[in-house]
Amino acid sequence: MPKVRRHDIPPALFQHLLDRIQSRKIPATQLELLAKWLDTEPEVPEGQWFKRFTGITVCGEGELVKTFLLPGQPAKGQRVS
Repeated sequence: MPKVRRHDIPPALFQHLLDRIQSRKIPATQLELLAKWLDTEPEVPEGQWFKRFTGITVCGEGELVKTFLLPGQPAKGQRVS
């Protein structure tokens, strides 16, 4: 199983993630929870996956985080802990 990639993110994807943080007004407290989770070098499935936090859901595919959802927005893929 791959680990979430934290470096060498494709520039267009990185800009998309920044845009989602801004447009969805994701609070710094949620980003801090995400950072702490990423510090654990989590393993994720090869396909689509998601990780729920208290105020956001992080969605990814393989080793890449793809977007952020707000509570109530449906996520696709396998839930990771």
